[in-house]
Parts: sequence; C-alpha cells; structure tokens
Amino acid sequence: MATKLRLQRRGRKNYPFYQIIVADSRAPRDGKYIERIGSYNPNTHPATITLDFERALYWLQTGAQPTDTVRNILSEEGVLLKKHLLGGVKKGAFDEAEAEKRFEAWKNSKSQLAQKIKDKDNEQKRAEEKARLDAEKEVNKTRAEVLAKKKAEEEAANAPAPVEEEAPVAEETVEVAEPAGSVVEETVEAKVEEAAAEVEEAPAEVEEAPAEVEETPAETPAATEEAPAAEEKPAAEAAEEKTEE
Repeated sequence: MATKLRLQRRGRKNYPFYQIIVADSRAPRDGKYIERIGSYNPNTHPATITLDFERALYWLQTGAQPTDTVRNILSEEGVLLKKHLLGGVKKGAFDEAEAEKRFEAWKNSKSQLAQKIKDKDNEQKRAEEKARLDAEKEVNKTRAEVLAKKKAEEEAANAPAPVEEEAPVAEETVEVAEPAGSVVEETVEAKVEEAAAEVEEAPAEVEEAPAEVEETPAETPAATEEAPAAEEKPAAEAAEEKTEE
C-alpha cells in the first residue's frame, strides 16, 4: 500500500492549524488516516512544530513519501539527515557512533541558530512593545491636554463674570473716596469763609479810614482856637509894655 506523509488542516477560519499524518495516498483529503505523528502551527514565529521523530523516521524507511511541506518540516527536524546517516552506516562508510556524533553536532548548531532567531524575535517584540507604549503615552498625554483645556474652557464659561465679583470692591473704593471729597469740600468751604471774612474786614478798614478823616477836621478847629490864643499873647505883651512906659 502506497503511503504518504502529509498535512491535514484543522483550526478555524484565518487561523489554520495542521496535523502531520500518515495516510493512504488514495484517501480523500479529510478522510481517514493511518497515524498522526505530529502537528504544525504556522501562526507563530518561528512556526511551532511537534513531531514524533522515531515514527517519522520509521515511515520514511518503510517507503512513505512526504509532501513538499512535510519534507521541509522533516528536514528542519533532522529526520532526513538521520535517515541519510543510517544509510551511510548500512553501506559501511562509517560506524553508528560516528553517525550519532555527526547528528549531535548538527543538532547543537541547529539549536544555537534557533535560539538566536528566538532571541532576535524577542528583542524585536520588546522594541515593538516599547514603541507601542511610547505611542500610547503620547496619545494619552495629548488626550489629557485636550481634556484639561476643554475643562478649563467649561469652567471659564460657567464661572461668574469677573466684573460682578469686583463690584463690591469698587463700591468700597467709592465709599473710601467719599471722605476725601468731603475733606475737599470742607477745605473749599473754609477757604470761602476766609475769603468772606477778609471781604468783611476790608469794608471795616474802609469805614475806619473816614473816621480818621473825620478826626482830622476836628483837630483843625482846635488849632484854629490855639491860633487866636497866640494872637492874644502878643496883645498882652504889648499891654504890659505900655504899662511900663
């Protein structure tokens, strides 16, 4: 019976998952199979492969023909290399110990390469995660600034007018300014009263001036009276002279 190593699809839409099976080459795609020897998940990077190494080697040695995809999987896992080395042992090219040594050397180099690929993938994932977080922080920062600005605008719109709040202060200022106005009024009134007093004193001085003028004529008759007295004195002296004679 011709057998084939092939993949059988499982999984869901847009997320395929495959089984590695051994089936009759004449069986339908989703028909019965002889044995399941592994699985293949291409959705991860690198792809996840599980394989029963010994059973896969057995079926290859019995003549089962793998499909292209399964052949690549078997090559990656070293099944084809192991079959080739065992063929060299049968031909007498080298013994089984040398075959195992060569296979282990290949396996170690393969594991190191796989580890490098895995480390590179992890580093790339960390870089992508960091970039995503930085972008998310920038978006959150921008969003917070927009929300803060919007909130400030709403508070400014809902807040009472600044003029109404300052109105009591303006009234107090006016009230404080009123005593200053009254002081000015009192000063003006005092100046007006002083000016009126000066005006009243000025007529008094004017009245005193005529009084002095009136006193001056009074003194003049007295002088006139003294003048006849002076005239009388020479007359008396003349009378005395006549008597002496």
